[in-house]
Amino acid sequence: MITIKSAREIEKMAESGAVLAGVHKGLRDIIKPGISSWEIERFANKYIEEHGATPSEKGFEGYKYATCVSVNDEVAHAIPRKELLLKEGDIVAVDMTVNLDGFESDSCWTYAVGKISPEAQHLMDVTKKSLYLGIDQAVVGNRIGDIGHAIQAYTEGQEHMGDVRELIGHGIQPTMHEQPNVPNYGEAGKGLRLRAGMTITIEPMINLGTWEIATRQTADKSWDYYVTADGSLSAQYEHTLVITDDGPKILTSQGDEIDKKYQL
Repeated sequence: MITIKSAREIEKMAESGAVLAGVHKGLRDIIKPGISSWEIERFANKYIEEHGATPSEKGFEGYKYATCVSVNDEVAHAIPRKELLLKEGDIVAVDMTVNLDGFESDSCWTYAVGKISPEAQHLMDVTKKSLYLGIDQAVVGNRIGDIGHAIQAYTEGQEHMGDVRELIGHGIQPTMHEQPNVPNYGEAGKGLRLRAGMTITIEPMINLGTWEIATRQTADKSWDYYVTADGSLSAQYEHTLVITDDGPKILTSQGDEIDKKYQL
C-alpha cells in the first residue's frame, strides 16, 4: 500500500533526515587513508544515538550494524569490518537508515579516500549527477519509469557505464521499505503515476563496467553482499525525498549548493 504523507509527517521525516545528513557530513572528516571501515560504523552509531535517534538497519532481517560500508567493487550491503583498512585511492559508499520518533530516512553517499584516480572520480561524478537527474523527474503527474529512464539514459546511454538492475529505490515510511519500487532504469511514461505526498528513495548504483552484479559472502559465511560481476568500481548516491505540488523536496539534504532548489 502506498500512503500519502501529511505535512506533519513530512516535517518529522525531514527531522530524521537531518540526523542522517549530519552523519554523512561528519564522515567527510572521518574517512581517510588508514582508518578501518569499522570506524565509520562506530562514528555513525554514536552520532545517531547522541541525536536521539536509532539506526533502523540494526536488527533488520538479522543485520547487526548501523551502516553498510561498501568499498571499491562492492556494490551494496557490505558490512563494516575492523580488519578492512581504507587505503589511498579507494572509494567507499556508506548507506544507512535512521529512525527518529518513528519517522524514517534513508541515504547513501560515496566518498573518496585520499587522492583517487580520474576514472574513479568520473564514476562518482556521473553517479551523483544521475541521482539528481532522477530527482528532477519526481514531479506530480510523471511516472516511476520517468525516474529510471533519466538515470539509465545518462549513465548507460551517454556515459557507457553499468546501471545496476537488481537493487532499486523504494517507498519509505512508516517502515524502511514500502511501495512503490523505484528502479534506476526504465521506460519514460511507464509505471505508477506520481502524486503529491508520496515519499520515496532514489538510489542509483553505477558500475564502471557491466551492470551485472554477483553475490559474495563474508569470511565467516554469515552474510551475503553484492559486488560487481567484473570486478570494476561501483558508486552509489541516495536521497529520501517527498513529491510535492512545488516539485521534489529532498529530506536528507546535506546542505550543499546543488540542493537549494529542493528545500522544503
